[in-house]
Amino acid sequence: MSDRIDGTGNHAAATPPPTFADVRAAAERIRGHAHRTPVLTSRRVDDELGVQLFFKAENLQRMGAFKFRGAFNALSRFDDAQRRAGVVAYSSGNHAQAIALSARLLGIPATIVMPHDAPAAKVAATKGYGAHVVVYDRYTGDREAIGNALAAEQGLTLVPPYDHPDVIAGQGTATMELIEDVGELDAMFFPVGGGGLSSGGALAARALSPGCEIVGVEPEAGNDAQQSLRAGSIVHIDTPLTIADGAQTQHLGALTFPILQRELAAIHTATDDELVAAMRVFAATLKIVVEPTGCLGFAAVRRLAPQLQGKRVGVLISGGNIDLDRYAALLGG
Repeated sequence: MSDRIDGTGNHAAATPPPTFADVRAAAERIRGHAHRTPVLTSRRVDDELGVQLFFKAENLQRMGAFKFRGAFNALSRFDDAQRRAGVVAYSSGNHAQAIALSARLLGIPATIVMPHDAPAAKVAATKGYGAHVVVYDRYTGDREAIGNALAAEQGLTLVPPYDHPDVIAGQGTATMELIEDVGELDAMFFPVGGGGLSSGGALAARALSPGCEIVGVEPEAGNDAQQSLRAGSIVHIDTPLTIADGAQTQHLGALTFPILQRELAAIHTATDDELVAAMRVFAATLKIVVEPTGCLGFAAVRRLAPQLQGKRVGVLISGGNIDLDRYAALLGG
């Protein structure tokens, strides 16, 4: 069941959309705080697929995911009053950890709204960074309403996981670094949840590699972005059932949607089985741990390889935060 909501609401009207200049400014703010993560390659994978692949390994970023970039960029722009009052965010895990760690580094109190079934490792890490965690049921509760209520009641500044100009700009720095390191690309594949990583990445890719095809990939069970781009307006869906917990979003953002609508060449989906298969390749061949959401781009590349022969393709690995028992169960299944 889904229904359309307006993609040009008050938030978008009141907030100027981010630009590549904002991505460059974010890169300066996070310099020395975020890791410049490596770009990994594999001759074996390239030979098997017939594609020259460049993996931006954000699973090796601080707190294990790209989210640190946007969170630190956003919090670093708080004024003194905002820093004293604190930040509130909602997240299934990676944005939660990113806000918690960034807040600790900047001396800002943090409250995080997390689903009751969030991966235990992500909850533990969020608490370990010093954040206060508020739990809710993702299938019956409204995390945005809870976050907004806490912000209003306690005077906190809400930093959402994707629909925020400073978050989007910060996420775009990963793609900027990738293209700076390897040169122009024929295509770039991004995981898509709420669209923060892909929209920020699209700003960087369009500026630095104008001929690059920008491709989004989301879970087959939660293809709200695909539906939205087909409909021409934001489509809201029920919380999808997928192992890609970082992409269990219900809709794109008022800021991310128009960027993706303008810049995406295509959007594809990946099944849970395809994500597990990609996890196996990452573990066996590249020797890295990647969470299911982080495998979305590579899963699509593997399926689309016949159409990508001989091309230079970037793949954004978004994160590596997964409980080890869960990881072992998925790979052993």
